[in-house]
Amino acid sequence: MSQPSVPSSAYLHHLDAETQRLKHTIQTPGSPFDGAPPELADVVDAAAESLRGELNDVVHSLHANPETAYQEHGSARLLTDLLTRHGVEAQVGVHGVDTAIRAEVSGRKPGSTIAVLSEYDALPDVGHACGHNVIAATGVGAFLTLAQTIRRDPEAFAGRVVFLGTPAEEGHSGKEIMARHGAFEGADAAIMVHPYGYDLADQVWLGRRLLTVTYTGISAHASAQPFMGRNALDAANLAYQGIGLLRQQMLPADRVHAIIDDGGRRPSVIPEQAVMKLYARSKYPDTLKDLSSRLTDIAEGAARMAGVGVELEWDEHPPSLPVRSNQALTGRWVATQQRRGRNPLPAGVVSETIAASTDFGNVSYRIPGIHPLIGIAPSDVALHTRDFAEAADSPAAEAGAIDGAVGLALTALDWLCDGKLRAAVREEFEAQGGAVDVPHYFD
Repeated sequence: MSQPSVPSSAYLHHLDAETQRLKHTIQTPGSPFDGAPPELADVVDAAAESLRGELNDVVHSLHANPETAYQEHGSARLLTDLLTRHGVEAQVGVHGVDTAIRAEVSGRKPGSTIAVLSEYDALPDVGHACGHNVIAATGVGAFLTLAQTIRRDPEAFAGRVVFLGTPAEEGHSGKEIMARHGAFEGADAAIMVHPYGYDLADQVWLGRRLLTVTYTGISAHASAQPFMGRNALDAANLAYQGIGLLRQQMLPADRVHAIIDDGGRRPSVIPEQAVMKLYARSKYPDTLKDLSSRLTDIAEGAARMAGVGVELEWDEHPPSLPVRSNQALTGRWVATQQRRGRNPLPAGVVSETIAASTDFGNVSYRIPGIHPLIGIAPSDVALHTRDFAEAADSPAAEAGAIDGAVGLALTALDWLCDGKLRAAVREEFEAQGGAVDVPHYFD
């Protein structure tokens, strides 16, 4: 039996070499804003340090007990038990999702609201190969750190911090479901951090849609009367080839990947049904819309060529928009990480060809947000691999969790304490196009 050829890693080596070169020539932009009073940084460090053991437990317990989308009952219970132990009232089963969590802490004065997010769903087969166990620890750790800090002197703080446990990121867009059930109503900004192979202030996250194409033909005996059939598998094959030909004209960061999920049962029978599923990804919402239109044309054209019927179902799960990062807020995140001895790289250092998708994009087109990355693995270890799952259970993951928790907490305090920062964040958001009607964008 022959074996598959081994893919060349030469391109990855070239990308890494280019990244290493740029690291030494590009300066991460600073922040022109004062943020929170400097003395609060020491308070946050101490509060986070007091949580270190419990955050490590979150990292390793979730890793040992991975739960996939909408099944994260044990994970949600672990986080809510931690919140309860620290005197925080947490709600579970909120915003239309049984495993979603919400908690709040506020100062005595009215003000703006910032949301801190945690993810905790895992992948089938490879568990926490995207490091959501680390994301869970950073978000809940930041929130508890903020709760301790604000409780010390609630009169000194204006505004509110909301903790949102957001399930079902992997392929299901749980944040969009929560958003449609009011999760972000009243919130003025949202922040979270994702583990990775580098410390990155900003990186491309592609928008993503799911298309299911069902072709319906006419069954016939493939030998005796093939001319009496209409082959649904032929249409799926034509569409698959059409997508391959489209790739020459696709934008550099666009991605389309498809499978034929059903192509018949017996070689002796002309298949009367074939089902193709595909992901379409693009860097901008409008280019994703255009790519979707091209794929619709291909799917329908293949049906006409094969003489079969076709049904297209877009977005069995809500689509994910690309992440729209807010640079004013990103600058404050960079400042927090530099305090922790990290130096997040700016956009453009790591190639945008290495890009995935996240439902945080849908949040970032509703309110200003950031989704930076924190290094817990070697740079050549990709997300969604067993090697990254191993890294998510390592001492580096523990370090990422505590540094990420401190960073999110300080960024949130900067937001609460610095009116000039808030104004700049809002001005930038409006200049980028402001809020988008996400549920109806692709209508």
